Amino acid sequence: MVAAVLVGAGAGVGSVVFRWCIDFFTGLLSGHHDYAAVPGASNPHVPWLGPWFVLLAPVLGGLLYGPLVNRFAKEARGHGVPEVMLAVAQRGGRISPRVAVVKTLASALTIGSGGSVGREGPIVQIGSALGSTLGRVTKAAEGRTKLLVACGAAGGIAATFNAPLAGVFFALELILGTFSAEAFGATVLSSVTASVIGRAAFGDVAFLELPAFHVDHLDQYALFGLLGVVAALTGVGFARALYLIEDACDWLWRGPEWLRPAVGGLALGLVLLALPQMYGVGYPVLEKATEGGYAFGFLLLLLAGKVVATSLTIGIGGSGGVFAPSLFIGAMLGSAYGIGAGHVLPHSAGAVGAYALVGMGATFAGAARAPITAVVILFELTGEYSIILPLMLAVVLATATSRLLTRDTVYTLKLRRRGIDLEGAAPGARIGAQRVGAVMEPLPPALPAATPLTEAAALLSLSGHGALPVVDGGGEYVGVVTARAVAEALSDQPDTVPSSVGRLAESPDPVTADQPLAQALHTLISAAGTGVPVLDTEQGGPVGWLSHQSALRAVGSGGPAPAG
Repeated sequence: MVAAVLVGAGAGVGSVVFRWCIDFFTGLLSGHHDYAAVPGASNPHVPWLGPWFVLLAPVLGGLLYGPLVNRFAKEARGHGVPEVMLAVAQRGGRISPRVAVVKTLASALTIGSGGSVGREGPIVQIGSALGSTLGRVTKAAEGRTKLLVACGAAGGIAATFNAPLAGVFFALELILGTFSAEAFGATVLSSVTASVIGRAAFGDVAFLELPAFHVDHLDQYALFGLLGVVAALTGVGFARALYLIEDACDWLWRGPEWLRPAVGGLALGLVLLALPQMYGVGYPVLEKATEGGYAFGFLLLLLAGKVVATSLTIGIGGSGGVFAPSLFIGAMLGSAYGIGAGHVLPHSAGAVGAYALVGMGATFAGAARAPITAVVILFELTGEYSIILPLMLAVVLATATSRLLTRDTVYTLKLRRRGIDLEGAAPGARIGAQRVGAVMEPLPPALPAATPLTEAAALLSLSGHGALPVVDGGGEYVGVVTARAVAEALSDQPDTVPSSVGRLAESPDPVTADQPLAQALHTLISAAGTGVPVLDTEQGGPVGWLSHQSALRAVGSGGPAPAG
């Protein structure tokens, strides 16, 4: 508890320093507090350049942060969250303390010089580095260190966006990937502490000031549901475009990495010259779009411009997050969608701003596949509760559609492109690289679905597995029955007891013979018994049995488990 509070305090102070650095470099390199609020204006420091100064600002920023990142912390490049996820999943929560300092300066320089990225990725990495450092200093166990990393992420989000609940769920859903009472309590303490510091520095106001929205017609729910599907396509498309442009930058660049941001800054400057609304994070543009301040065609231009500008900023080696860009893209999409819906259904479509707000949450959910975080953070960023039902509907549909389209998110795709599977084994680990088929045991005798419970109880007690496969009259696999399920059924009232084990059979998450062992362990750990059936990849029937013992034997021998 004390450590969580300390990490939260550190993340809160870090967010204040980070915001101050962004304001300082933005004012220094653009001459304005937020250039996106006055697009096309000249820089008062160099008024003779007029709006053309945006060609030079990214170059100057790149000349400063390029060598900094390349020399001191290469992991500070990019949007940050994937590195934190990797540290928690496979590196015991270890993050270099230098990352906090380098990420603060590099991201502030990137955003201040016109980089079209967000603040959440950097502050997550900064807070997480603080949590990891405290864990190492106090010699905390690996599990506690990982929790402190999550506390740092929660505190950073909470203080930066004045969103304490969103910070908690961001840490649990995306960083830890699990929910527990201990993790919830620790991240709440960190988030509250950081929020108090953030509110003392920035005030207790909603991060975005939006007009009130209401759903006046039930027909609108169908429109919001369709928007969720469209937003998922947009979110997935944004993730693909991000890495496609990064690949193009990798292919084109042949010089030293420290110079890449400066040279690439010329290309970014051209984008900013054509569309100055892309300078920095762009919240003023987002707010104007929700208020109906842009025409349909210009909204689509802003959407495409943000995809290109953000992807180019990351591709040339910039440092910043993709959460804010996904909100921006979603707001443009939702506003354009709302205008279109208003033309088709002028009497029932409702306010354009409502679609913009829902589009923001749904696009983020489609890109990151974090539905709880998407709903909570949109509510806290705007303080607008009246839109919660359509927001929940669109976010769930966006998440489901995204999952159907791709197995990766905007965060995990970066790691998978480097050959890293967060659900797999860490490189060099003794367990996880083997296939399940190489370590599985022979399949234990199956129980016919018509087997009476008393007979099944006796067979389960002799098997030593605590669970057995169940087959129907035709010999087809129907699921698994556990000793616990049979015992609970026999202890119920006589009139509620099923007559056979077929009624108790359940199907665990499928484990196939060609599946990596590390991935199958997640299913094995959550299984009710001491093992799960291994299914044939093509036919789907059980061909073996994966138990805790066979997995442990693979650890000890580094190879397949002996038969039986």
